[in-house]
Amino acid sequence: MLLFRMEEARRQTQHQLDLIERRITRRMTALIPSLKPKRRVYRGGRPPDASAFLEQYRANLAAITAERQPEIDALSRKLARQDRAIALLRERDGSPTARAA
Repeated sequence: MLLFRMEEARRQTQHQLDLIERRITRRMTALIPSLKPKRRVYRGGRPPDASAFLEQYRANLAAITAERQPEIDALSRKLARQDRAIALLRERDGSPTARAA
């Protein structure tokens, strides 16, 4: 019973991390149209510079991720502690390393 509760708590922690990742992805997806060049017709036959777009994208991604970094770090540490505790409990009880789904 204890192992089940620990595994459920771990699943919830992983779910929280996944939610944060999806929120970051959603925000970046919403920002992409504003990062694209405004001109539709290329003057001088030159297409827009793709590296400028990538620089802006990476800068925005870093800023958005930095906002959530303390939360990501805390949840990652918690997940690592939960993994260690579950492994120790399984080792102590002689439980299989992976549960059947």
